[in-house]
Formats: sequence, structure tokens, C-alpha cells
Amino acid sequence: MRVNDLLAEGFGRLPDLVREAVDGLSAEQLHWAPKPGANSIGWLVWHLTRVQDDHITDLLDGAQQLWVTGDFAAKFGLKAQAGDSGYGHDADQVDAVRPESAEALLEYFDAVHARTRSFLAHLKDDDLDRIVDERWDPPVSLGVRLVSILDDDVQHAGQAAYVRGLLPR
Repeated sequence: MRVNDLLAEGFGRLPDLVREAVDGLSAEQLHWAPKPGANSIGWLVWHLTRVQDDHITDLLDGAQQLWVTGDFAAKFGLKAQAGDSGYGHDADQVDAVRPESAEALLEYFDAVHARTRSFLAHLKDDDLDRIVDERWDPPVSLGVRLVSILDDDVQHAGQAAYVRGLLPR
């Protein structure tokens, strides 16, 4: 198995996890949180998608985030700001993320996931050693960045599934 196939397998598991977390939920259920200030299912799935969109776009020469170039933000009650991926959100900012439907979440996720799949399909093993972020010590390689994105996304998908299990019946 080539490394890009391995990464594609890992990222390829996300669509099912995301769909299981949001399928059939209303806008109110997507916005529900287990306690004030906690993350909702809608915020968690929006955030994992924003992180993937932001980080994969950074790896593409001259590309812009799909969040910024598409019409997704309006379906979440937000502005299309490239720098807003949810990192550091306070309770009010979390509360402001209000996807209009599960379909809105899935439409954005699917677009980002398709871009990620395309990026992974063209990777060569040697590409993974390329340094993509020198702000860290040690500097971050492409391989480390991709594992970081996948790890973050899987954790948030699991959190969304957990919150779904807490939804009032």
C-alpha cells in the first residue's frame, strides 16, 4: 500500500462518521448543546470541515478556501471569513454557528472532502517530507500536517456522535 492510499483510507472514513452524526437531524437538534457553552453537533461538524478546508487549501498553490469562494457561509448564519475555523471560539461564537440543515453541513463537508481526496490522489511518498510550516520546532512536514488534520477531524466526528447520543428524545 502506498502512503497516499493509506491517507485516502483514513480520510475516506470521515464521510460515514459525519453522516451518522447529522443524518435526519433538524436545525434545532444540530444547534442543541448538552450545556450552555458546550459544542453542538452543528458546530463540531462545521469546525472539522473548516479545519480541513483551511489546512488542505494551505497545501494547494494559489487555491482559496471553499468556505470563502462558495456560498456555504450564508447557510450557517456566518460571514465567509478565511481565518474563522472555530479555533479559540468562545461560547457566543460557538452559539452563532447555526447550520440551516444537515444537508448544508454535508454539502460543505462533501465539497471539502472531494478536494482532499483529489489532493491525496496525487501525492508521492517523497512529498510527505516537504516542510509546510516552519513556525513550529521542529518544523512541520506535509506528512505530519495530514495526520494532524485527520486526527483532529476524527476526534470532532466522534464528539459529534457522542453529542447526538445525548440529544433529548
